[in-house]
Amino acid sequence: MSATRTMMSQNVAKDRIVTKFPQAFHPDATPYQKMNFHPKVKAACTDNKTGRVGLKICKAVLVGDVSVGKTSLVNRFCHDVFDRDYKATIGVDFEVEKFSLLNVPFTLQIWDTAGQERFKCIAASYYRGANVTIVVFDLSDESSLSNVARWMDDAAGNSSDPIKFVVGTKKDLVSPAALESIEQNAVEIANSLGAEFWAVSSKTGENVKEFFFRAVALTFEAAILREIDTTGAGPTKQIGNDLIKVDNENVFERRNKKNPLGKCCDM
Repeated sequence: MSATRTMMSQNVAKDRIVTKFPQAFHPDATPYQKMNFHPKVKAACTDNKTGRVGLKICKAVLVGDVSVGKTSLVNRFCHDVFDRDYKATIGVDFEVEKFSLLNVPFTLQIWDTAGQERFKCIAASYYRGANVTIVVFDLSDESSLSNVARWMDDAAGNSSDPIKFVVGTKKDLVSPAALESIEQNAVEIANSLGAEFWAVSSKTGENVKEFFFRAVALTFEAAILREIDTTGAGPTKQIGNDLIKVDNENVFERRNKKNPLGKCCDM
């Protein structure tokens, strides 16, 4: 393990360490059928071949109607607090959380956007480049579920293949019978959007940590696999913290394009 990686891992709080792959809320409510970290990801982490992943900041964006509980969800996870009297978010707000996954440091930036229509243009500028799109709705207000598809289209459409979630909040306010009905509808909508569904309670904390750990693990694995694909085309040589790729086939191909006869250029 490099000195930089060791130092960054040591700065992570104990409750932000992930050693096992977090499971989905329900196996039928996710397009991400993963039960464990990919073997390539495990090997890269063990061999300290994760490239620049530990130095990057990944971005998660929360969107949804006003008063569905986006800020409460973020504050419960980041600060372990709940306040009934949150004021509506003006524009955007964000938190930064540091994790350690398989002993690799990983940073997630969580953007909490306003749900009011008048702030939509401001918030939309922050959707770009998101690695994770989280659409939040209120389990106790089914009308907020009807707007999930629109929010997902607005937010995910500004990013390149983000990991997508549909999260129902205020689980503590819903009766078991009502919860079963709205969850069925939510799962159908999430499946149609290629997103994973979760039901949480920011008031009690139920499923909040599990959800964010799942989001982080999926984002981390995707980042590692992209790094492997990027650096895996040819032999690599590590100098400090930078990876230099030596692609002999591409070099040979470029030479032949300049000199199709394969002769020395100094004739």
